[in-house]
Amino acid sequence: MWQQSIIDTSAAFARLTRLWSGVSWPTFGAAAVSLALSAPAHAATYTTFDPPGSLTTGAQGISAGAIVGTYYITPTVHGYLRAADGTFTTVDPSGSHGTTPFSINRRGAIAGYYFDSNSKFHGFVRHASGKIISFDAPGSGATYGLSINKVGAITGWYNDSAGDHGYVRAADGTFSTFDTNGSIGTHPWAVNDGGTATGNWYDSNLTQHGFVRTADGTDTSFDPAGSITTAPLSINTGGAIAGTYQTSDFANHGFVRAADGTFATFDPAGSFVTVATSINARGQVTGYWYDSNGGEHGFVRLANGKIRNFDPPGSIQTRPESIDDHGVIAGEYEDSNQVQHGFSRTP
Repeated sequence: MWQQSIIDTSAAFARLTRLWSGVSWPTFGAAAVSLALSAPAHAATYTTFDPPGSLTTGAQGISAGAIVGTYYITPTVHGYLRAADGTFTTVDPSGSHGTTPFSINRRGAIAGYYFDSNSKFHGFVRHASGKIISFDAPGSGATYGLSINKVGAITGWYNDSAGDHGYVRAADGTFSTFDTNGSIGTHPWAVNDGGTATGNWYDSNLTQHGFVRTADGTDTSFDPAGSITTAPLSINTGGAIAGTYQTSDFANHGFVRAADGTFATFDPAGSFVTVATSINARGQVTGYWYDSNGGEHGFVRLANGKIRNFDPPGSIQTRPESIDDHGVIAGEYEDSNQVQHGFSRTP
């Protein structure tokens, strides 16, 4: 029996760090009703990859064909940059005992986080030149860097004795910290090129809502109709937001919220859990869904609403994480030997 919903923030964040405790595929909440027909299988090119020596590979972000993610070599998780030509560069801030590059922009700058010998988490930015700068939000006990836009602004969250808070770190290193709508926990996941951030926040009843915060600091809270828990995960240059939400029957569905605040909700045919992880400038969305047997599959939802399901060759579990503006998707999959590899899918 599935015991846990993907859109619980603790579950979602555990997804980001699963390599640090050995690979395990998380469990999820109950069934969802199919809301959209899936398009027929579409010819695409798949590339499987693993950094040299990797025992387990995860892919978190893609931009202009360059991919960032994590790989595991006993006993440490390292970060990597896979260039568009397929060459690898290890990405580890000085003093790191576990690194997760999470986002890359079109200029090749990378944002992520790592933990040190005291198990304290710090954010970092790696410039295209290779220079890495570590950072911590003011007063932070732990800082997580999750998204970087084209001008180098980074968003994520940090925690202190009072709880979790959001931040935007400008390219010059200055911080704006915030708590959406007086929340008791604010978790930004993504920032677009205009400086608008999105993520989730918790109210005093521990109910999770979505938010969008413009560059001038204006916050708007939102939930799709019928949602009891909302988790935005990505925002594109036009302000469209993709994510997942849960209804009172504990079903999980994908959503796209347009810049004007209107919603489109969807599920691939046969889905019992749908999670939209990334949206590109063309309005294409990728993510993953679960079938009735617990099998995990990838999907791409086109701007016209048609959905194409996919699995890389040899995959028994597929998890797309990011889609770039050319429609190239990066993620990870598990093979029949339960070994996890990175992949890219080119339409």
